[in-house]
Amino acid sequence: MSNVSSRFSSVALASTPPAGLPSELEARLGALYALTQRSDQVFASPLGPFHHHARAYHVPHFAYFGPHTSDESPRVAFYAGEHRDDLTGSLALLHFIRQLARTPEIGHGLNLSFFPLVDVLGVHTGDPTRHLADEHWALSCQPELSLLEKDIRLREYHAFVRVVSTPDELVGVKLRSRFALGAWGGELLTSTDVEPWPVRFEAEELPVLPLSGPLTVGEDLPCLPFELTLALPATWTQPESDAATASILHRFVDRYRAQRGYAQNL
Repeated sequence: MSNVSSRFSSVALASTPPAGLPSELEARLGALYALTQRSDQVFASPLGPFHHHARAYHVPHFAYFGPHTSDESPRVAFYAGEHRDDLTGSLALLHFIRQLARTPEIGHGLNLSFFPLVDVLGVHTGDPTRHLADEHWALSCQPELSLLEKDIRLREYHAFVRVVSTPDELVGVKLRSRFALGAWGGELLTSTDVEPWPVRFEAEELPVLPLSGPLTVGEDLPCLPFELTLALPATWTQPESDAATASILHRFVDRYRAQRGYAQNL
């Protein structure tokens, strides 16, 4: 394995889930932190600390380096938990990371970063008014987004994936990009990749930077990243959301890796 992951190992050994989290989220974070101490591919590397009312907080972050990863490998960032009342995606993303740790060949040659809880202060303080999904990440004064902006500029991601909830009864898949969508089209995910769940696809070409989300940081990056949002029906049980997220993201990773490999060989 490339030495690209070596700088994360000492952090992984010291990581523990923060106090004051909902019980299921705390349990899954704790189990994943324990798993990272035994994994050669998944490492815990929390962002921070930042301080609020004299207390220190971190943004949970897990870095995954697939077999044969190098500094030139495609880099994708995954986000969930952008509001304290929407933690279904957080739990589902943690479930998917555990799968990666156990079956690392899924992400062969990829460098993936996972941020399963963006609204850290909302969860810890109970403040329901923080809507980080609506914030301009490059201009926000929210401490979590300031840390995520710095991470984006440091890692220079090629793509962002957001896992959220939707009131619809269908799985939503939305692609936003500042380059011609014909370059990707439906090749990142198709209805077959989302089976057996019903799905609604959306695509949006952006002539300028959007006003919210991680793409707001993309203007001066060396590449033009795209953003893929996976929206899970809020009526689903957590096991249903876990299964769908793991299956769909696995297929997305497969397709994205294949597409990148094809483009590099043109």
